[in-house]
Amino acid sequence: MKKTGIFIFFTVFYCLSSLYGADGQRSPISVNLIIDGTTALTGSRGEITAWVSNRLDQILADGDRVTIWNAGPTARVIFSQTISGDSDKEAAKRSIREISASGENADFAGALREAAARQGTGINYTLLICASPAALSPVISGPHSSLLRFSRVEEFSGWRALVVGLNLDTRVRNAASAFMES
Repeated sequence: MKKTGIFIFFTVFYCLSSLYGADGQRSPISVNLIIDGTTALTGSRGEITAWVSNRLDQILADGDRVTIWNAGPTARVIFSQTISGDSDKEAAKRSIREISASGENADFAGALREAAARQGTGINYTLLICASPAALSPVISGPHSSLLRFSRVEEFSGWRALVVGLNLDTRVRNAASAFMES
C-alpha cells in the first residue's frame, strides 16, 4: 500500500511539473492514436469519429506531435505531423474519417510497440480505440499484455477507448530517482 501511494504521488508530481512551465504554458505533447481497422469499425464509425475529433480538439495545441495508426491486419501509420494550426488538426481528423476497415484481426500489439519506441522525453498520450473485443483479446492474453498494464478503459455502446500509459513504470522510476537524488 505504501509503495502504491509513493508511486501515485510521483506520477502526479512528474506529470504536472513537466506539463506546465513557469509561464503557465504547457510543453508540447506527443499523441499516439491507435484506431481499430477491422470490419467491426464499420458499425460504430460515425460515433467513434465524432468522439475522437472532439477529444483531439480538447487536447491538441500548436507544437504537439500526432501519430495515428490504422490497426488493421498490420498496423500502419496513416498520419504523423506536428500541429501548427487548425488546418493540421483538420488533416488529422480527415485521416481518421478515411480509415479503411478490413479483416477481423487488429495489430494493436504492433502499433503499441511502435508507439512505445517513439516516445520522447515529454508527455506522451496514447489512446487506443477498439471496436471489437475479439480484436483486443490477443494483446490482453498474449506476450505483449504488459503494454496495457497501465490503462484506463472507457466503455461505449459497441466500442471502447483505452488511455494507455506506455512505459509509465520506467518513467516514474526515473523521475523518482532523479527527485531523490536532488
